[in-house]
Amino acid sequence: MNSVTASLNMSTCAQTISMFNHGHTPIQKSCLMESLVEKRPSSKSSWKRSTKRVLSISAALRKEEVIENLHKGSSSAFNFDSYLSQKGKSVNQALDKAVPLKEPKIIHESMRYSLLAGGKRIRPILCIAACELVGGDESAAMPAACAVEMIHTMSLIHDDLPCMDNDDMRRGKPTNHKEFGENIALLAGDALTSFAFEHIANATTGISPSKIIRVIDELAKASGADGVFAGQVVDIISTGVSNITLEQLELIHSLKTGKLLEASVVMGAIFGGGSDEDIELLRIFAKRIGLLFQVVDDILDVTQSSEELGKTAGKDLMTDKTTYPKLMGLEKSKEFAEKLNREAKEQLSHFDSKKAAPLISLADYIAHRQN
Repeated sequence: MNSVTASLNMSTCAQTISMFNHGHTPIQKSCLMESLVEKRPSSKSSWKRSTKRVLSISAALRKEEVIENLHKGSSSAFNFDSYLSQKGKSVNQALDKAVPLKEPKIIHESMRYSLLAGGKRIRPILCIAACELVGGDESAAMPAACAVEMIHTMSLIHDDLPCMDNDDMRRGKPTNHKEFGENIALLAGDALTSFAFEHIANATTGISPSKIIRVIDELAKASGADGVFAGQVVDIISTGVSNITLEQLELIHSLKTGKLLEASVVMGAIFGGGSDEDIELLRIFAKRIGLLFQVVDDILDVTQSSEELGKTAGKDLMTDKTTYPKLMGLEKSKEFAEKLNREAKEQLSHFDSKKAAPLISLADYIAHRQN
């Protein structure tokens, strides 16, 4: 196939795909083959190479088509802002009820101060959305949704302590230890950790004991020495080290940030009655958005102000932490974020597009958030 013919045939392919993707008369895959493979005798090896190229292009086009159709099917009647507002309100009400103000007041005030300080509620909403995707409802997922937010809040309280990141602002307010002192802040974080598991055990209804145990196990692994804490430890010992690789950075973030996001989605899928295949697809989805969340976090740390973030901007640079922009550059980091977002949404192509709409929108929200 000479270069002129190849160019013409690729142009024909592009026009064909354009017609296919914009609602014209369906075009059979054989047409794509005819437009890409020249109709003249050629050697067997040449034909094989052409076929491989065609299959590769066809697979790539199919993948893009699946994602585009997923977006079309999910966005037609779905109001993400309304969904986020409604689910966030439900989560806030459940958290307020779960941790009432009682004696000793100071520790419960400290717990509530950070737990009810606002925030995007991404983790609990992911839990609920995954549950609903596989056939469950909000009430089934809510105890686990609240529990994962308690663990997340603990990690923020501890992360802000002087012995860790030593931060003064969180969600636009003084950090917990600035308000209550380091000793109470430390204990409030500990109390939220233990209460998270108690809450799942006591507040979950209508779910089999085996699933409750499975969910508790999932959250324990994600929040313990093989998850959040492990990520925090590796992050601490890596600060200031100049030769951190991309692989090591991905390990830090997959543990420190990704594991809890992964648990959020998987717990929801378990309580929603998802099959093993459903849960595995959603686990992969969650792994991608978990890393995506941290890549975007690294980008925002160097592109947004403290007022926009609600926390100290440029903190990673000041403490000499290794970040994606530091290793890859800002533009490459943005490209990597888009790649992770695409890969995450590919996992949802196996589900009903309307039911998958919240998770698709949440992935986009994580990718394009500004704080």
